Amino acid sequence: MPPYTIVYFPAQGRCEATRMLLADQGQTWKEEVVTKEAWMQGSLKDSCLYGQLPKFQDGDLTLYQSNAILRHLGRSLGLYGKDQREAALLDMVNDGLEDFRRLCSQLVRHNYEEGKAQYVQELPRHLKPFETLLSQNQGGQAFIVGDQISFADYNLLDLLLKHQVLAPGCLDSFPLLSAYVARLSARPKLKAFLDSPEHMNRPLFGARKI
Repeated sequence: MPPYTIVYFPAQGRCEATRMLLADQGQTWKEEVVTKEAWMQGSLKDSCLYGQLPKFQDGDLTLYQSNAILRHLGRSLGLYGKDQREAALLDMVNDGLEDFRRLCSQLVRHNYEEGKAQYVQELPRHLKPFETLLSQNQGGQAFIVGDQISFADYNLLDLLLKHQVLAPGCLDSFPLLSAYVARLSARPKLKAFLDSPEHMNRPLFGARKI
């Protein structure tokens, strides 16, 4: 039996970065898909620590909060930088990604039709920090921090892939980010996952069938 279990809705949402990480690292996991009807019944929601999914199980360890899950896997699989300096930078990157993800979630869940044009107009401002970070690390030819992939790279890649669907061409003015997406997406195990029906058939967001 796989050591990991993901309990989540039938969507990419806040779990796809975790799935990408596991797939790229050659790990297996079990999926427990929660339908909207099952969630609305309330018993599972009541049992969740914060009343939210995802829920992640690693043996007898149960975790909630998607960023805690990513950080746990980063520590346990050696994806948290080579030293404390890199770990601190990765924490900074991931916190910035959380701010970015929350903006995206707010748009999709509450203001998509009316707010999308303004969101796309302001998108370069939210992408620029990550282009800058890449430029400061080996000229943008490596990862977001250091010379090995990290949990934050999977989180960033997930958000960039989602935004290429939300706003096609959004990376055209960011050559380092554009090359980064292509480079990471071509990693053999990750490419196999991204090409899989399991990934491709999941809506980007549970709240909206994109």
